[in-house]
Amino acid sequence: MKSFMKIFVFPILIVALIGCTNSETNQFDPNDLTRIDVQFAEEKIGDTKTIMEEEKLKMLRGVFSNIVWQENVKAQMARKEDVKATLFYKADQNLPERLVEYYIWFNENDVSTTIIDRENNSYGTLPTEDTKILKDILLNN
Repeated sequence: MKSFMKIFVFPILIVALIGCTNSETNQFDPNDLTRIDVQFAEEKIGDTKTIMEEEKLKMLRGVFSNIVWQENVKAQMARKEDVKATLFYKADQNLPERLVEYYIWFNENDVSTTIIDRENNSYGTLPTEDTKILKDILLNN
């Protein structure tokens, strides 16, 4: 009877535990976003800014929650990103901040934005309205 348990029940428990884990991309609560560090394209090396103003963070939380993600895709772009944004999430006082890096390309005429999250092998897009807000805050601060 013990060998039956080892052979059949234990693997079923392992599969059940793995199946219950949350592997969803970008699973952070937008309200935990505390700041964003923005690094500009290569021709402006050294240009970095930090966004910590609550009003701007609130707008960016809304924009980032509207990203339409395509998961498990290794995307490559023809040119270097316009902006690299590092998002800082603080969910618990006893844990360090969680960093998420987005590589962002603004497409022609601000029609859309392409965002790559290399850590999760996913890319996302934003519609025109959110593209304008994102570009205005990140580039024109």
